[in-house]
Amino acid sequence: MSQNNLWRYLVIISAVGLLAMGFLYAAGISGNKGVTAQTFVDLQEGKSVSMGFRRAHAKGICVAGEFESNGALAPYSIASVFQAGSTSFVGRFSIAGNNPIAPDLKAPVRSLALGFYVPSDSAKEASDEKDQQWRLAMNTPPVMAVSTPEDFYKQLVSLSPDPETGMRDSAKIQAFFAAHPESKDFNDWRARYSPTNSFSSEQYHSINAFYLIDEQGLQHAVRWKAVPRVQSLGKSESVSTHPDALHIDIIKKLQFKPVLFDLVFTFASKTDNENDPAIAWPEHRKTINAGTINVVSSQPQSEGACDSIRFDPLILPKGMEPTQDPILHARSAAYADSYRRRAREKFLDQFSAGEEK
Repeated sequence: MSQNNLWRYLVIISAVGLLAMGFLYAAGISGNKGVTAQTFVDLQEGKSVSMGFRRAHAKGICVAGEFESNGALAPYSIASVFQAGSTSFVGRFSIAGNNPIAPDLKAPVRSLALGFYVPSDSAKEASDEKDQQWRLAMNTPPVMAVSTPEDFYKQLVSLSPDPETGMRDSAKIQAFFAAHPESKDFNDWRARYSPTNSFSSEQYHSINAFYLIDEQGLQHAVRWKAVPRVQSLGKSESVSTHPDALHIDIIKKLQFKPVLFDLVFTFASKTDNENDPAIAWPEHRKTINAGTINVVSSQPQSEGACDSIRFDPLILPKGMEPTQDPILHARSAAYADSYRRRAREKFLDQFSAGEEK
């Protein structure tokens, strides 16, 4: 493995592994009883805290638009968002990391988060606001590198830099993955993945599986992906050296026309384990294109509605349920603690500004 490829490998693994490991720490299921959500977010912050920003995916841009459902998923879920029609959303494109001024094109992982609020005609259902919300947190990797909280812990240990040299031990990392064959699907993706030069041409994945619940109460295990309508030309594209290249690009594109993605659901077979986020499902599994994500506008995250949204993927509408994937169930605490910190920081900043007037 060349030095350049090894470095890229380590950066991608770190971005995905550390973030997911943090979720596990936050839920207190890593086997280290002394680690809490607060302890993890401290770790994620590092030595330099960007006050008022998310502790993961700190750099992003707010977007808004509509999901146009074609109704094809309605037989599998009673969620109103899948009935034929349009549902508005507030969303966010972002890059991995805790640095809100990081160079866009250096980020190894990109994300698309969406937040839906689905009004209900039923007064009873409308009174339960949570049942009418759906939060999607999608990333460019289609799977995780490992399957269990314990292995995430070991993965983090293998990635930890030497305290004296500040360097990672590539031999230790390679030994870890050699001992974990379940990382094959992630490594295969990493080997063929080439980041594009636009948020609009990336493919974003749910990574974890969820259940659709139909009118009979039957569960249908699915994963989904946002597939770009316009494919990237890859490395032949002209590459901007601007640190905000991805943000500038999406703003320019939205000035002329919407950015479109197909929301494609893949159904598990009886032989697939919906609780294992490290194993890819075969390409020949049943898929349904549920409709089109129409991104129509953007705003700086400091001014947009997305800044106040916690994109917790466990916030699901009636008609969807989480699987028993332990990683999926470990995420809420870290999201909540990060949100509390940045909300407090913003409040104190505004309070101080008011005192100074």
